[in-house]
Amino acid sequence: MTALTIALQVILVVTSLLLVPLVLLHKGKGGGLSDMFGGGITSSAGSSGVAERNLNRITVGVALVWAVVIILLGLVERVS
Repeated sequence: MTALTIALQVILVVTSLLLVPLVLLHKGKGGGLSDMFGGGITSSAGSSGVAERNLNRITVGVALVWAVVIILLGLVERVS
């Protein structure tokens, strides 16, 4: 196992663990888990628009890193 493979696997685990809470924090149609932690309070305050957009950007960024790492791991395993 090379250092590149180990590094990619560590990044994959970290991004996988980050994606779970990021997805759960999104505001759904019925509120969901985000309301449990005060999401409903911020939406009535009117500041959730910026927070939701930032959460979307972070989630998409982490998901893209996750997908790229999976592709790179596949290519590294195929070459070796």
